[in-house]
Amino acid sequence: MSTNRPLVRLGHLYPDHLNIYADRGNIAVFRRRLEWRGMTLEVVEAGLGDEIPEDCDLYYLGGGQDRDQRTVAQDLAGKADPLRRAAEGGAAVLAVCGGYQLMGHSYVGANGEELPGTALLDLETTAGTDRLIGDVVLSAELDGETGTVVGYENHAGRTRLGPECAPLGRVAKGRGNNGQDGFEGAVSGRRVGTYLHGPLLPKNPWLADTLLRWALDHAGANIELEPLDDTLERSAHTTAVARAGLKR
Repeated sequence: MSTNRPLVRLGHLYPDHLNIYADRGNIAVFRRRLEWRGMTLEVVEAGLGDEIPEDCDLYYLGGGQDRDQRTVAQDLAGKADPLRRAAEGGAAVLAVCGGYQLMGHSYVGANGEELPGTALLDLETTAGTDRLIGDVVLSAELDGETGTVVGYENHAGRTRLGPECAPLGRVAKGRGNNGQDGFEGAVSGRRVGTYLHGPLLPKNPWLADTLLRWALDHAGANIELEPLDDTLERSAHTTAVARAGLKR
């Protein structure tokens, strides 16, 4: 199929501050996987002082260091209502590392300062004394489908989930949310948070397409995503699993 209009609107939040570890590449994956299917992606950026658009189908928050989170947190918490309403209305959200932490109720940094979150996910994060670093492999479930998700973690945060959200998956390799409970990430409805960098989506086409399917549904597009030739993506995924010391 083909279309002359943007079919999916993506709200990229704080691209100038939450953009480390090549996480901007996740947006490139969304764009190309739509283009390969004859569809288009419109990206709307919202930074400090900008209003968050409520009419997007998919929202993205990338990773940032503590100083970036400190810069963003107050601004985001004070204007997050449109994001909450969009998510409650079925828009998809992907938040990575620093963005993931700001999706919760609060983040307490290494200096003891408490930063407000958006409460889009029922979780709280406190910085630990050391960093959790390395390859991660986890078994995830979304919409009743299961898949292996791979990535790289590098965070001091210890995130603990409340009863209103579920983990993205159980860790087969890596430290995950807090290095203790064996889980990584968080999911509530169509909101997904994770510590996995790399960027995440080039090696995880199943996860990318799940988020795109949610976004298309929110856009009112009754479209079945046709399969793509994911030979390269599967190879990268398999290599990541092997690098983590696991067999696929």
